[in-house]
Amino acid sequence: MMNETLRVLKERRSIRKYKAEQIKDEELDAILEAGTWAPTGKGQQSPVMVVVQDAETIAYMSRLNAQIQGKPGTDPFYGAPTVVVVLADGENPNWFADGSLVMGNLMNAAQSIDVGSCWINRAKELFDMPEGKELLKKWGLEEKYRGVGNCILGYADGHAPAPKPRKAGYIRRV
Repeated sequence: MMNETLRVLKERRSIRKYKAEQIKDEELDAILEAGTWAPTGKGQQSPVMVVVQDAETIAYMSRLNAQIQGKPGTDPFYGAPTVVVVLADGENPNWFADGSLVMGNLMNAAQSIDVGSCWINRAKELFDMPEGKELLKKWGLEEKYRGVGNCILGYADGHAPAPKPRKAGYIRRV
């Protein structure tokens, strides 16, 4: 039994090469709206999404991300024209789980409308650094916000990778 939702979940892949073309506003709006419908602990909606489409800001965040990763000079954002930074209220005990569910909704929604995506790690480290705190301030957010992930978005430049087989023992019924 395969409906559209289950098909999208099975077919979504992390895209690591993007065309320079910016995604359409209608596509971005649909993806972002899906993020707002992610479940959150006690319905408190602790996450926020910051949409970055300014090439200079993306390049700056990419440089910081590469430094944290220990790979300066690389582009951990793979040339994606849009980065949705998912942050959450670090004073909320469910902040990371809440933000992770937003990330999942963003990536699955993107797949459903043929927009490529990938979760880029190290947002937590970046927004715990002074440079990250400055970005929060610039964006009008309090320092209590912690980085969950960077959801890069764009049109895939090439084919999505083939799925890896699911591991044995993934599911246990007791």
